[in-house]
Amino acid sequence: MRCGLDAGELKALASLSGHRRQQVWDASALAPAPGFLKGVPVDEADLQLPAAQEGEEVVFDYAAVGLTLRSHSLLLLRGQLSKLKLLTAAQMRDYPTGHLVRACGPVTMRQQPQTAKGVVFVTLEDETGSVNVIVWKAVKERFCQEVVRARLLAVYGVWQRDDESGGEVRHVVAKHLVDLTHLLGNLATTSRDFH
Repeated sequence: MRCGLDAGELKALASLSGHRRQQVWDASALAPAPGFLKGVPVDEADLQLPAAQEGEEVVFDYAAVGLTLRSHSLLLLRGQLSKLKLLTAAQMRDYPTGHLVRACGPVTMRQQPQTAKGVVFVTLEDETGSVNVIVWKAVKERFCQEVVRARLLAVYGVWQRDDESGGEVRHVVAKHLVDLTHLLGNLATTSRDFH
């Protein structure tokens, strides 16, 4: 209090006090008292707040810095996604070409190069890796809103794997797209979009 720290400095100092809820509370408690209360002793016990659940912490992390070092958001949703028979990148990895698949993940990138004749390339990320998606022009036109706006996208399509490259080139050719953004709740994800 004697140092006259500003709000940013107080938040940084509060970050030493444990979990985020406690940090926010402790930082707000360090705000200077109004002039007529300066120097008045405070005689009350410190309030100890319970930690937030992991999902809430992930949302806080994304809101604060755009990423998290905690569990991947899809790991927290995997139970719901499994009921929809949506696979992880790791589960599809060794599928043969032509296998029908269902993938889902936050959209991390959308690309529509001018030379691609209306094809959009989308990258999804789940808790096990990335899934590259090819959206042909006709599919893009049918599911335009999903391609452009979805932050969490489910893709139903055909798995392709280039065995000549040792199977390292893998992607889903999209046939049907579903916007599952509502499952993210308040999680603020962003994608890199190139046109």
